[in-house]
Order: sequence, then structure tokens, then C-alpha cells
Amino acid sequence: MYLTQALHRALQRRPAQAALRHIGGPAPREYSFERLVSEIGRQAAALHAQGVRGGDRVAMLSPNNDALVIQLFACWWLGAVACPLNVRWSVAELHYAVADCGARLLLVDAAHARAASELQDITGVLPAETLAALAQDLAPLEDTRTGGDALAAILYTGGTTGRAKGVMLSHANFWCAAMTRGAELNNSPDSVTLLVAPLFHVAGLGRLIGQSIVGGSSITMPQFRPGAAIEAIGQYGITDIIVVPSMLQSLLDDPSFDPARVKSLDRIAFGAAPMPPDLLDRALAAWPHAEFFQAYGLTETAGAVCINLPANHTARARASGRLASVGRAGLGAEIRVVDEHGRDLPRGTVGEIVVRGPMVTRGYWGQPETTASALRDGWFYTGDGGRMDDDGYLSIADRLKDMVISGGENVYPAEVEAALRGHPAVVDAAVIGVPDRRWGESVHAVVVPRTAAAAGDALREELLAWCRGRLAGYKCPRSMAFVDALPLSAAGKVLKTVLRAALEP
Repeated sequence: MYLTQALHRALQRRPAQAALRHIGGPAPREYSFERLVSEIGRQAAALHAQGVRGGDRVAMLSPNNDALVIQLFACWWLGAVACPLNVRWSVAELHYAVADCGARLLLVDAAHARAASELQDITGVLPAETLAALAQDLAPLEDTRTGGDALAAILYTGGTTGRAKGVMLSHANFWCAAMTRGAELNNSPDSVTLLVAPLFHVAGLGRLIGQSIVGGSSITMPQFRPGAAIEAIGQYGITDIIVVPSMLQSLLDDPSFDPARVKSLDRIAFGAAPMPPDLLDRALAAWPHAEFFQAYGLTETAGAVCINLPANHTARARASGRLASVGRAGLGAEIRVVDEHGRDLPRGTVGEIVVRGPMVTRGYWGQPETTASALRDGWFYTGDGGRMDDDGYLSIADRLKDMVISGGENVYPAEVEAALRGHPAVVDAAVIGVPDRRWGESVHAVVVPRTAAAAGDALREELLAWCRGRLAGYKCPRSMAFVDALPLSAAGKVLKTVLRAALEP
């Protein structure tokens, strides 16, 4: 189980097939498997010439592009540990991560050279173009075939507040996550995936690995822009994509959207946020032939551990009530819902989701106490609240840390957000707890109205009445603000820390 194995297999079977294409620049850059493997071997040799050895950490600061893909595989070819960094981070956050992992080298895209220049006090900084140029004069390094429990990557999570955590993921973690997912949802070697989910997040990186394992083609874009994505889908016959609901909505709302232009898409995976039913209806109408499925996973699980299969997303299956579920435990994963003492809760009761399986991280880099808290008796404690029904279908309540406790009652923001999104005048909504002298905390809603002109007292009262008709009184918002858009992370998740900060005096 080594991540470069798939490259050797593809080279043997289909050396001339298109393996990788980067779009979004002046001209597309294309690689057959033969060219890609040669370039990876040469860049591995260039990294070795720079003093990188097996087990060394190599940090990378780049948007999705061909150079980043080659760097990732070159690290694994050499036996080094890839540490792709969030391009949205501040210099202080980047400084922390590079120092924390003890990176031997930082590879940087030209667009981020200025930020990288401020990190030269802690590691060597090498432009991606320089590494590629050095590689041209070198013979390809022989693949070390490093794999198994050896570290493949350190992915940082939780960096928006407090101390970021470097999640340690092995070759075996990634391999098992990809293979078990592929066993449930087979991926054709003729598929073409659009990598718009950032490769510094596990969803994007896991998709790249899964696609390489089957020998399919990958297309990278530096950032998601709906018009460009629509054009790419039509031009390159893209067959699958991973999105968050906000991305899917922007595709459907784009003036250039035409179902005929995007008909090649036959698989659409989504996650990270709830899918509004009306949005899914629009998507099903636009792609009636496509498979839609929702996945649940974490950085710490190297990808999805729970999948709500396409059969539950058809119009006929709506009566099952499983549309809001993230599905059942995927192959190779065990999932339980437990109380604060780690005891199983009755079905239908909200508790903490815990996971066990070969895809689960060995822990957090340099943080033994945090690791010990998260990994107990072989189970990973996710920090997510959820409930499981009698058939084993899991529904996410919310992050436990985001739970609002109002008057002694637990309020899960996701439930309130779903109610608000159900109103025709609402595009999106986020709910947080705010201090309340009487109740301890009260529910505060931040709403994106469908039209800016609708924002105001009349809509506020209408939405409060709407919630009262659907939720218990203690769950209904006691205050509400209107915004043009919610702050999102690179993974498409709402940054509730930003919403809370906006309310601070």
C-alpha cells in the first residue's frame, strides 16, 4: 500500500493516456502518464539534491495546479512527507505550520512568493519553477516505494482559532479510504475528475489519490469560478466533481449555465454542509442521469467514512426521509454514537460520533495530549454531534462545540439553519450562540436573503414566525442579522468564528 503504486500500474497499462491537465492559465498544460511519471521521478531527484530524505517534511504553498500534484507525488516517490498549506492563511498561520512540522523545505507557487519570503528564517524556500528547472538536468530517481504505516502527509486543521493541529496520515490511511470508497462507488478508469476542492484539504487530496488508483484523468483549476467550471466541464468532458452546496448553487445560478453544456457530469459528490432540498431538486432536474451522493468524513479519517448512496437522492426515494442523512458506515469503517463516557446511546439520541477503521489517523503531529484525548480505546472521537436511526443511517446534528445551550436546553444550529433555509426568501443561513443574561445563551441567526431589498424588519418577523411554526420555542432565533454572504473557508464551511467576532464589542 504505497501511493505511487498506481502510477506504475497506469504507466504499464496506458502510458499515452491523459493523466493530468491544468487549466486556468494562459494555456493548458497536459501530461500523459508516461510524461507525468518521468517528471515526478525527476522532481524527486531534485528534492533529494536539495537535501530532502525519507521522512523529511516538505511544505507546499500553492493553489491547485499541475506543479502541486507533481510535488505531492515526488515527495511520496522519495519517501518524504507532504505538507500542503492553506493558501488563505496569514503569514503568522503559515509560519506556525512550517515551524510546527519542521519542514525541511518550502515549495512555493509564484503567486505566494511574497508570503513565503517571510518564512525563510525557519526553512529553505524554493520556487516551484526552480524545482522544475533543476529537475530537467537530472535523471529520474528510482521510486523508494515507501508505504504502509509510513507518513504520507500532514494536513493542518483547526487553524482559524487557537493552535492548529497537524493531522498525521499514512499511505495506508489514504489507500484504505480510497479503496473502500471505490468498492462502494466504483470509479471508471475512463473518468475525468475536476479537482476544484483544494488539495490542502482531505476532500481534494483524497479525490486525487482515488483517481490515480484507478488510472483516471484529473484536471486542476486554481480556484472555483462557476463560469470557468461550466466551460471546463463542456470542453473536457468532465465526468465527476466534488462540491459543497454553495458551489452547486453558484453553478446553477451562473448566467452561462446550460444543462446541455454540462451533460458529461455523471457523478456529483457533496458534503461539508447540509444540502437544501430545493437546491437538490434543481440539480436533479439539471442532471437527471447523474449519481448524487453525500459523504461524511474528516481530515482525521483520510476521507469519507459514511456515504449516503445515490439511491437515496432520487425523487422516488424522498419518502424514506433519508435525504438529510449522511448515510451508513462505509466499508471498512465502524461508527457509533456515544455519551460523554463513551457509552452507546439509544438510536435516535444525539451524542458524539466516534469512528474506528484503517483510515483513521495515528494522531496529531507533536501534540500527544490532544492525540490521547481524541483517540481512546481504538476509537476516534470526532467532536461532531449526531444521531443514528434503527437502520444505521447517521444524521449530523452539529459540531458539539457549536451547540447552543439556552436555558438548559441543547440547540443544534444545523437544525435551525435547515428551517431557515426552507423559507423561499432565504438563500443561506448560519446560527451561533450569543451570551444572554437570562438564558445563558440565546440563538442568533445570520441570514442571506434572496434579494438585498428584502432584508429588514418585515422579513425578520416573517422568518421568526416561520421558525416558530417548525421548531420548539427555545430553538427559535431571538436575534437576527442580514448579510450579503456568509464567510466561508477554503473548504466551503461557514467560518462561525468570524460571525462571533463580528458581534464582539
